[in-house]
Amino acid sequence: MEKPKSMDEYIANFPVESQVILQEIREVIKSIVPQAKETISYAIPTFKLNGNLVHFAAYKNHIGFYPGAAGIDAFRNEISSYKSSRGAIQFPIHQPMPIALIKKMVEFRVNQNLEKKKG
Repeated sequence: MEKPKSMDEYIANFPVESQVILQEIREVIKSIVPQAKETISYAIPTFKLNGNLVHFAAYKNHIGFYPGAAGIDAFRNEISSYKSSRGAIQFPIHQPMPIALIKKMVEFRVNQNLEKKKG
């Protein structure tokens, strides 16, 4: 896949099942932080607010969600059933998306970035 120029273009490159999930995550983020800017960074959908807020991406068997290292650390117990790394979580594509968890992680990152701006 060529590097997409927009979030819409990125999402359109995936099977319908993945598109539905990606759109749901996108809408959840927009509902929490409508002032965040949608962009493509690292060739994946990104929301920015005083810097990178969160990224997300579709893969064959999972949705990658990238709340950064602090986001992973803050929710270590809640994400223990998912495969994760220093700054990423893998949500299996054939399981319900943990929307409540995603919301909490986005809210955490919004607060973190707003505090960063104050400092």
